[in-house]
Amino acid sequence: MAQLAIRSHPPISAAGVVGHALDGESRDWLRALSDAGSMREAAAARLHALLLRAARFEVARRGGARSGEFDDLATQAADDALMAVMRKLHTYRGDSRFMTWAYKFALLEAAVKMRKRAWHGHEVPLEADGWAQLADRRGSPDADAESSELIAAVCDGIAEALTPHQRTVLVALTLNDVPIDVLADRLGTTRGALYKTLHDARRKLRTRLAKDGLGPDPRAEL
Repeated sequence: MAQLAIRSHPPISAAGVVGHALDGESRDWLRALSDAGSMREAAAARLHALLLRAARFEVARRGGARSGEFDDLATQAADDALMAVMRKLHTYRGDSRFMTWAYKFALLEAAVKMRKRAWHGHEVPLEADGWAQLADRRGSPDADAESSELIAAVCDGIAEALTPHQRTVLVALTLNDVPIDVLADRLGTTRGALYKTLHDARRKLRTRLAKDGLGPDPRAEL
């Protein structure tokens, strides 16, 4: 995988890091990974080994015991992290040490894979469970008239103002607590696309509530 990451992305000039006095180690990493030859391959191999250590740490921190399955997850996370580092090397601006910046990719990839593993084989709850939660809250003895009215308006707004896809994404992420990377995987889309869908759904729902005279604080998050 390290070789794949190297060959998939052309050499990147280190001249883009301006305005920061890089420490020697970060400068060496950037120079080596921006090289066009064998220096780059060797640096990528060393970086992959360090990213693998970080990924194994994150997998263990999230409850993964040392086993073939979890070692494989950590290796996949390190592979993907290396590819992400090489792909985004031009965005590194020296705000932190290079390895601090690179480790974040490994930790993120490992966390994503552990969340997906936790949901593997489980049905992702989408609309039905979310609607049940709202209905229970609306009809609970502790709900006052104002709260019941607002919950009813939210239910109507979700049902009437949103597209089916927006409704699925909003309910899954905000009511059913489905991790966004898990939902992206199940729906065959990306985290970025889901964030945009969620943003658009919240905006449309706020507009609907405001039209009904029940608009929440614009800063509030649904």
